[in-house]
Amino acid sequence: MKGSEAGVELVEGTASQWGMVTSGQARALGVTRLEMSRLAAAGHLVRLAHGVYRNAGAPSDEFEDLRAAWLSTEPARFASDRLRDGAAGVTVSGASAARLHGLGDIPADRHEFTTRQRRQTQRAEIHYRQRSLTENEVAIAQGLPVTTVERTVADLVEARTDLSLVADVLRDAVNKAALDTTVLADMLAPLAARNGIRSGDGNGLVERLLTSAGLDPDSLARRLAKSPTYATLAEVARKVENVG
Repeated sequence: MKGSEAGVELVEGTASQWGMVTSGQARALGVTRLEMSRLAAAGHLVRLAHGVYRNAGAPSDEFEDLRAAWLSTEPARFASDRLRDGAAGVTVSGASAARLHGLGDIPADRHEFTTRQRRQTQRAEIHYRQRSLTENEVAIAQGLPVTTVERTVADLVEARTDLSLVADVLRDAVNKAALDTTVLADMLAPLAARNGIRSGDGNGLVERLLTSAGLDPDSLARRLAKSPTYATLAEVARKVENVG
């Protein structure tokens, strides 16, 4: 296959996965490893990770590294097929999930994924967690399968992440109306005792996190009392009372 033909095959074959392609996918499209090397050398492909490339003309974004890592976990399969796997597939989780959801500011120094089967890798930038997720624990964010906000928070607590950082994630989730505290309490119940809360008391652990995030009733009342909006409303109420 000529270089120009190989380039066309890659562009057409990767349009649905952010302009990216793995070496395994390229072979399925009829593009040889040598042709891939030539396209990269000519500047038509940009190497992103082990065996993962992006068409030079395709835009990049802040999640490019995470997408490339996810593609590399099953390099022979295309994203369109993998997204149909649901909870049975490789799912972004932990700090990587929080980053994908845009919650908190937990350092994601490696790409975290959850799989049903135990997986190992020698790549330091990738970490696997084994868990059988349910369909209700998996969502799609930024085009990638990711644990839901509730499952993400519970996973962070389970991984012994600093609870003040988890509280930041929780606060952002509440502000985005993206959190079901009832579901979260059920997930946190098994983790309550080791965090100094009565055994099985998931609600207690949720309340502790909310307090740390400044979202408990007392903290909210203090914040409201200091807000200019509250002062204006209070003044209006006093005037209405005087008129009455």
